[in-house]
Amino acid sequence: MTAQEDATALKNKGNDAFKAQDWVTAVDFYTKAIELYDKEPSFYTNRAQAHIKMEMYGLAIADASKAIEIDPNNVKAGDISLHPLYNPHLFLDLTLVQAYYRRASANTAILHHREALRDWKVVIKKSPNDQIAKVRVAECDRIVKRDAFLKAIEVEDAPSASEGLDIDSMVVEANYDGVQLEKEMTVEFIEDMIQRFKDGKKIARKYVFQIILAVKNIVYAEPTMVEVDIEPDHTLTVCGDTHGQFFDLLEIFRLNGFPSATHGYLFNGDFVDRGSWSTEVALTLYAYKWLYPKSFFLNRGNHETDDMNRMYGFEGECRAKYNERVFKLFSESFSALPLATLIGKKFFVLHGGLFSDDAVSLDDIRKLDRHKQRQPGQSGLMMEMLWTDPQPNPGRGPSKRGVGMQFGPDVTKRFCESNGLEAIIRSHEVRMEGYEVEHDGRCITVFSAPHYCDSTGNKGAFINIGSSYKLAYTQFDAVPHPAVKPMAYAANGLMGLI
Repeated sequence: MTAQEDATALKNKGNDAFKAQDWVTAVDFYTKAIELYDKEPSFYTNRAQAHIKMEMYGLAIADASKAIEIDPNNVKAGDISLHPLYNPHLFLDLTLVQAYYRRASANTAILHHREALRDWKVVIKKSPNDQIAKVRVAECDRIVKRDAFLKAIEVEDAPSASEGLDIDSMVVEANYDGVQLEKEMTVEFIEDMIQRFKDGKKIARKYVFQIILAVKNIVYAEPTMVEVDIEPDHTLTVCGDTHGQFFDLLEIFRLNGFPSATHGYLFNGDFVDRGSWSTEVALTLYAYKWLYPKSFFLNRGNHETDDMNRMYGFEGECRAKYNERVFKLFSESFSALPLATLIGKKFFVLHGGLFSDDAVSLDDIRKLDRHKQRQPGQSGLMMEMLWTDPQPNPGRGPSKRGVGMQFGPDVTKRFCESNGLEAIIRSHEVRMEGYEVEHDGRCITVFSAPHYCDSTGNKGAFINIGSSYKLAYTQFDAVPHPAVKPMAYAANGLMGLI
């Protein structure tokens, strides 16, 4: 057999792994195929699609660009009438789904809509009868115009969405049959609220406003880096991304115990988006924060931001289940959240990771005034704290997801040693076992959304820390949930775009 034939056989094995939703193995086979024969565009476009499934959008863009470099005409369309429901799972090798599609999809996922629009227009130019691409152009163009409009009307010191909101005068809906919420949060209210959510019900809009505003005030007063020590006979549980997977959140509490004054929790960002019970997750976490402000903690994640919420479902879910004002109040509360938590001066917990400059210290985080910058932007400390990822190689490198950067074990070692830390704990990425310890034990990733997006097959995990500051890991599996798909409330056309 020739090298090309051997490479094609490896690609076919990659396709089998892809169909089995084993993205890591698929990437491995596609990479081996490329190492044997690097002139075939489909090897790169297939690997790009696997990277998209793993949210490695920067790598997907690089692969798609390489495929275009090899064959700029790799964009022919098939008979659209044969494929009324476009699904990249099913069309790995059809010319309908090729490099321009992949690159446009990856750019859309990281909110680079103008770049995506350029690629969709190339598809239309080269293949004017491609009806799917025409729909994508219209969808992407609408998003670009929407973002431009929102930027044009943006006011730096806009009034709060709470202005004019007279909660005391609001009347609870007559048909509301749940526990009443007075001036303070109670265990009884939370237990009733959780049961209502499990039954597919909502809480009164007045109570939603009360919860969000109470927590906004609590977290606004907290420092940018919360510092907490664990007292004897107390436990702090660190959880990673929950991403609107409400029933899996309840599984954490079932396995590990519900929050209390002596059993604290730290949820390390990305409470919302993708999963279709994001309001339920956010309200549950907020209710516990209100009830136990000194033992229940919330760090901000990259999905507690307006642009991600518009694309990945939380804004649409707030509108569908409550109203637009609820989303705006959540948005204000998200921008008030702390960016990090320091546990016992030993573990630095933040959503993304470390920094592009070795000179950054814990004191810089302490001094950071997060209230001057509501959204993280494209650079700076806040963006890096929410977006960066570890890499196995020393030094720093470009981000595999296309936003931020990557940091190596030497970067982590220097940061921990100069700040007197044992390790950093971060989230932000799926880990198939629910957690991973890397960088010689100094970098720990914990992810708490098992079977992420109903497609990944990963475990979830959480970390228990007692007063001895030893880390105890617990893995758990996803539990059944009602038949609502992930991103059911996402921006129109998003699923097609990515």
